[in-house]
Amino acid sequence: MSMLLLPGNRSRDQETVVRPLGAAEHRAFLATRPTTSFLQFPSWAAVKDQWSSEMIGWHGAEGELEGAALVLYRQFPGTRKYFAYLPEGPVADWAGPGIDRWLRPLMAHLRRAGAFAVRIGPAPAFRVWEAARLKASTGPGQRVADVLASEVDPLGTVVAERLRARGWRRCGGDGEGGGDGDAQPRYVFHVPLAGRTPDDLWAGLNQEWRRNVRKARKAGVEVVTGDASDLPAFHRLLRITEERDGFRLGRSLAYYQRQYAVLNAERPGRMRLCLAVHRGEILAAHTMILAGRRVWYQTGASADHRREVRPSNALQWQMMLDSHAMGAHVYDMRGVPSTLDPEDRSFGLLRWKLGTGGRLVETLGEWETSVGGAANNTLYRAFHAYLARR
Repeated sequence: MSMLLLPGNRSRDQETVVRPLGAAEHRAFLATRPTTSFLQFPSWAAVKDQWSSEMIGWHGAEGELEGAALVLYRQFPGTRKYFAYLPEGPVADWAGPGIDRWLRPLMAHLRRAGAFAVRIGPAPAFRVWEAARLKASTGPGQRVADVLASEVDPLGTVVAERLRARGWRRCGGDGEGGGDGDAQPRYVFHVPLAGRTPDDLWAGLNQEWRRNVRKARKAGVEVVTGDASDLPAFHRLLRITEERDGFRLGRSLAYYQRQYAVLNAERPGRMRLCLAVHRGEILAAHTMILAGRRVWYQTGASADHRREVRPSNALQWQMMLDSHAMGAHVYDMRGVPSTLDPEDRSFGLLRWKLGTGGRLVETLGEWETSVGGAANNTLYRAFHAYLARR
């Protein structure tokens, strides 16, 4: 289902024109941006089939395309109004001083489309911690935010200040546990690939990782690329992993089959299913997504038995090597918890990723606001009350 496409509209001060984009035009623009999230590609709309959607673009005075966004719409029960969501978007000039030049036309367009509120995911990072610094800071009650960051991105700080000044609210807040209100992870883990050789990547692994990769190799674990026919095996392992590790994604096999089909229809090889096979049996299966100069490790699953042959370490190492060979600049291992307490069950995931020698990145997270007007402001408050009761 798609939203009614609206004619282009110009902002009050004639800054830019916002109009719907076709999928080909949208993809062509994103191809000029090397780090765009796969959540902003046209194919993602087909993955999120329970949302309506449209693609929009910002056009300058000469008609040039200056920014683009995939907008997902979810209807608020009992109304004809929509919650608008731009996952890890829009793809716009966050560094430019004139944020209102494109932000104001976006809000006007969303109001005309029937939205009462909007959530965005600004691209700039906020803070970065090197793995060694976090490993040295683990302890009872410790959290990532308690540790002095290795880097603070000045652009992220400026963008956050600009959004707050315009009435935007950071989902989940800024304090301890911040990010719990985000749909996408605020804390992510990156392994830098640009300018490094495979030997450099190997040297970046800690001793435990190198030992486990060697153990998998010696045991005869084989890493292969699967296809759509292997998705049921992946999903079965995912259910086992959820039960073992105490989380629930709640995604059906049909969801992953649809995701695999539409992402690869947009570009062959965009989504891959990587398998670790031992004695003819799939012991681990991980999905990875390629977009521009970044590769994302999206979802991992593994069996409860024969874990001593370390299939997941073998898989991740090969996925890093494949990403490097494809010319990716970053291998994005996606979300990690904010705890540094070894007694916290969720810390195990962060500990595992820290072993790659990468960096933990705090993104700006997601931001929300009403699109304005008394009726929309009231509905926005009702929306949050509705979510709190669910």
